[in-house]
Amino acid sequence: MSARSDSQARSIGKGISRIASAGLTCPVPAGAVDCVLLGHGSGGKLSAALLAERFLPRFGNDVLAQLGDAAIVEVPGDRMAVSTDSFVVSPLEFPGGNIGHLAVHGTVNDLAMMGAEPLYLSAGFILEEGLPFDVLDRVLDSMAEAASEAGVIVITGDTKVVERGKADGMFINTTGIGSLDSTFRPGPDRARAGDAVIVSGPIGAHGVAIMAARDDLGFEVEVRSDTACLAPLVRSLREVCGESVHVLRDPTRGGVASALNEIAASSGVGVRLDEGSLPFPDPVRAVCEILGLDPLYVANEGILVAIVEEDAADDAVTALRSHAEGSSAVRVGTITEDRPGFVVLTTGLGVSRIVDMLPGDQLPRIC
Repeated sequence: MSARSDSQARSIGKGISRIASAGLTCPVPAGAVDCVLLGHGSGGKLSAALLAERFLPRFGNDVLAQLGDAAIVEVPGDRMAVSTDSFVVSPLEFPGGNIGHLAVHGTVNDLAMMGAEPLYLSAGFILEEGLPFDVLDRVLDSMAEAASEAGVIVITGDTKVVERGKADGMFINTTGIGSLDSTFRPGPDRARAGDAVIVSGPIGAHGVAIMAARDDLGFEVEVRSDTACLAPLVRSLREVCGESVHVLRDPTRGGVASALNEIAASSGVGVRLDEGSLPFPDPVRAVCEILGLDPLYVANEGILVAIVEEDAADDAVTALRSHAEGSSAVRVGTITEDRPGFVVLTTGLGVSRIVDMLPGDQLPRIC
């Protein structure tokens, strides 16, 4: 060996030693693997296998099958609604659902709250090295099932893989596209004095389900997340009440209280709630009392808040109750002229208190 080649060999050897000391390994597996590897984000054979074996079989359709740099789709109507959301829930799986359900329902519901008919989804995945394939498969199965039930198709997507400890297993981003009906345009600035405030179901189930699923809190309560597609409820409201539906919101982070505060601020009105009519399940009340939380601020993933004209309130409640997800729909308050921008709760003792926006999250990582 020449002096030059000997020097090159020593240099290469030092480089390999530095790589080994840094804990880096070759991303190509020696045999069959049961979890995500860094190589699955390389853009090479492992990436292609991940796509072909796990994503395309679940989300496959004519648009996605083209595998182009962008999807080409048709959107009926004169306007469309677009919404995007990222999901970082911990733990990934919880009673009543998993991050896959949330990724579909969350974006589909955002479109529905604007009166749009959900049509398409994109899905971006940040996967952590070491994520077990069986967990990934369950999440993808849930997404495929939720998308099918919602009547939407996944038309484009992306996967990235990061090192261990960088993503808590998995993060998901979804973007949704929906078509708008020119005669049905609920909006956060359309609430008017005299309107009725309605919620479609029990408040606080999702947030409490997440708390109960966290080992460090150790709660033993039977609460399941309410994660669900709300588009069918919105269709019924549109058919029965039409333009009498002024505002729709899904009270996710920040709960019902934050959603109503945002509506009050956008519309320049006040909101008065009747504490006795608020549908808090007993386990939700119990957990919130133990932790000193107000269930009005606890996250939901399967209920909506509807602001409708007074004359349409009873019909709206009936329309919501025609669905399993809305079977517990109830009127909880009224829009008022006084105290614009504020939400006021009347307690069982007849005392009023202001329900303000929280300065931060009561519980992080719930969606």
